Amino acid sequence: MKKQNIIILLAVVIALVTLFYSFRDSQDQSTYIKQIQDERAEKDRFMRNSSESPFVLDTTLTYTGLKYYSPDVRYKITATLTPIETRKAVVLATSDGKEERYLEFAYAEFDLDGYHNKLLILELMAMGPMKGKLFLAFGDETSGAETYGAGRYLDITKTPGSNTIILDFNQAYNPYCAYSNSFSCPLPPPENLLRVAIRAGEKTYHQ
Repeated sequence: MKKQNIIILLAVVIALVTLFYSFRDSQDQSTYIKQIQDERAEKDRFMRNSSESPFVLDTTLTYTGLKYYSPDVRYKITATLTPIETRKAVVLATSDGKEERYLEFAYAEFDLDGYHNKLLILELMAMGPMKGKLFLAFGDETSGAETYGAGRYLDITKTPGSNTIILDFNQAYNPYCAYSNSFSCPLPPPENLLRVAIRAGEKTYHQ
């Protein structure tokens, strides 16, 4: 086979491989976006109908639908997880001037928009079914403008033995005190106030 034909064949193979992976990535991203949209639709049903919804618990509220940023796979981040060996209790102030106690669990670190970010993940100490669950509250450069001023929450799942953790900010949500002052919500610890804008997840409700 002539050298020119080999070069043409290689170029065709590379183009086909690139097209295949581009198509697969597009399919994966479409599946991910639909997953986020389905989760938001389910939360909307909860907010409208559940007896545990803040809009049902507080009859003075009128539910007009939650507001979100469009799903963006860039904000689904694999962060480095550093467990805290000697864990101490952390006291967080709440939105109504009280306090809640948590236990240090680990730090999650990642780079975004030119900044190295380090978030403190806490573990719930309160007795009951939630004991041992992980808790992450954060603020960012959108807080107080595009998103709730007192910060947002992100659910975290423990993966024993793993040195990484997924932080999917498309799933960031408001605490109940974002809708009504009748609820008490813990505020983010100082180290969780990020210097970047996290334009993902739930926006502020009252606009």
